Amino acid sequence: MKKKIKKIYKYECTITGEMFKTTEEAKHPDELTTVAAYYQLHPENDDRPLEVKLKLKAKEEEEAAFKALTE
Repeated sequence: MKKKIKKIYKYECTITGEMFKTTEEAKHPDELTTVAAYYQLHPENDDRPLEVKLKLKAKEEEEAAFKALTE
């Protein structure tokens, strides 16, 4: 059986600058945002569990502390 090869497209989030990959080509790549950026723009739509929100907040604080130490 032959293995199917998928083409991977790389895009950059227009808000955070974070790079991400998809297996489908975007119709409007200039309008793509990550999930985190979407929730930053629309906090009223953030329906993620509290546990997930706390983990992400801790990760952001850790990255900010590391960035402050390296500068």
